[in-house]
Amino acid sequence: MQIQKHLVSAIVALLLAQATTVKPFQTPELAYEPSPRTDNNSMLAHSDLLAKAKQGKIDVYFEGDSITRRWGTSDEQYKHFLANWQQNFFGWNAADFGWGGDKTQHILWRLNNGELDNVNPKIIVLMAGTNNVGNISPQANGDPRIEDITRGIKAILDVCGRKAPKATIILMGIFPRNDNMAVMPIIDGINQRIAKFADGKKIRFLNINDKLADKEGKLFEGITVKDGLHLDVKGYQVWADSLKPIFTKLLGHPAKEDHAPPPTGDPSAKKKS
Repeated sequence: MQIQKHLVSAIVALLLAQATTVKPFQTPELAYEPSPRTDNNSMLAHSDLLAKAKQGKIDVYFEGDSITRRWGTSDEQYKHFLANWQQNFFGWNAADFGWGGDKTQHILWRLNNGELDNVNPKIIVLMAGTNNVGNISPQANGDPRIEDITRGIKAILDVCGRKAPKATIILMGIFPRNDNMAVMPIIDGINQRIAKFADGKKIRFLNINDKLADKEGKLFEGITVKDGLHLDVKGYQVWADSLKPIFTKLLGHPAKEDHAPPPTGDPSAKKKS
């Protein structure tokens, strides 16, 4: 009998312990509501970007996720991308404010928390939303991601317009991703909607997907690295070739000197070196 009492007590204690460790239900983040990345590395990166925003002279401000970040980063493993960046943009005072893994809500939070304050760029290049799309196949027609991400991108445009009212915003269509071809209708649906945000003056929509992939969204050989998502040098060059005529029209030809702040990198990479 004593053994049974101990057994019952042990079971009750176990159940209570499990009950206290159950995490409360968390509603999914919305693409159009600012939300921080609270991991230490992202906070350190945010601090670096805040400092970067106060340095040098920035005429062209690139904003986005890892696709943008890798192009102008100081990380050793992406030095060939930085070389391409400098080859194409030196003299235009271009600075990269992308951060890997960011969804639209995370970019919104960063912009709302100082990364664009008093920078006053002449051009903002925005490429965002692919991390919200992800690689999960749509379950039905009218996937909710289309509307959610569209609203997220519109929210970013609104913040950029408030914080940099004199800037021309070049809004990029979300690039094709081949880690799951089934998400291409979602990407196409978003791009069709965000194209309507362009007014041809302050906001210009630039969709280069026909230069990156075929009509079905299958990427051309060499455009991305093996993951079918992140651009390789060939893909970055296609992007640069589409941007440079716009930069030239708005800013003139690149100067012989460049006054952009030095590139920043992944804080965790610094620790390993």
